[in-house]
Amino acid sequence: MNALVTGGGGFLGQAIVRGLLGRGARVRSFSRQPHDGLKALGVEQMRGDIADPAAVNTAVQGCEIVFHAAARPGIWGNYEDFHLPNVTGTQNVIAACRQNGVRRLVHTSSPSVVFDGRDMEGVDESAPYPAHFEAHYPMTKALAEQLVRAANDAQLATVSLRPHLVWGPGDNHLLPRLAARAKAGQLARIGTRATLIDTVYVDNAAEAHLLAADRLAPGSPIAGKVYFISQGEPVPTWEMVNRLLATAGAPPVTRSVPVWLALALAWMFETAHRITRSPGEPRLTRFVVRELSTAHWFDISAARRDLGYAPRISIAEGLELLRAASR
Repeated sequence: MNALVTGGGGFLGQAIVRGLLGRGARVRSFSRQPHDGLKALGVEQMRGDIADPAAVNTAVQGCEIVFHAAARPGIWGNYEDFHLPNVTGTQNVIAACRQNGVRRLVHTSSPSVVFDGRDMEGVDESAPYPAHFEAHYPMTKALAEQLVRAANDAQLATVSLRPHLVWGPGDNHLLPRLAARAKAGQLARIGTRATLIDTVYVDNAAEAHLLAADRLAPGSPIAGKVYFISQGEPVPTWEMVNRLLATAGAPPVTRSVPVWLALALAWMFETAHRITRSPGEPRLTRFVVRELSTAHWFDISAARRDLGYAPRISIAEGLELLRAASR
């Protein structure tokens, strides 16, 4: 199998690449910069901007399947900075698949595409898209997911996966940010409710993508569908945060602030950021406050049934692997 992984140098992208190589596939990565990890694996790397249709078309040529994991994450920034990679980039991937006769497209989406600021407890794939988003990332990822779902037809089979809070060795986004803030004394529990969250270990998330690829074909039962992907074992939010922090040698979060105060502070930080046009992100945003003060766990029975997905690595096992990699 000749496979293209967009965003193949990213955290999840590299895990998908490793999984494909383990199956004997020929793998090509498309990303903005070369990555030493991919070079060590002997992966063909093509550089380019996902928002450039010509570059994407070139990358897709000769491939039988595309795993579209490239995206701009984040909680702050200009809308266009998210729309170009997440929406325009997805349009380019779909167009390139059609131009090159690719029959299968596996898209990495996010549970945030259905987050409306309230608790998500046992939510399944019937949950609607919200009428309002508090950040550009979930909005543009929702638009991208809808494009992928609409693209499914007799020539191109598509499926979207929604892994939640991916973590594990090699994480260059979630855990480093948490650990840095914890060590700086900038983390506090938001609210006092015992909310539960789902997460997913990176290799489990990657395996879900490969399982989806195995079952995807024009007209197949999973074509055009979306699936939540998680560990399937929700845990208290701050317990999970502290367990992750412990693997990085960071102190646990012990103090807390009321939700109303956190929202007020977030509004102040956001306003100051806009007025001063400061680089980077505000110290806190309202989107993050709502994420950290609400429940997020999902019914993954559809993924179990349709994809044959079952998390092989438990949270406890994953934490041990993460701790070992951090030494």
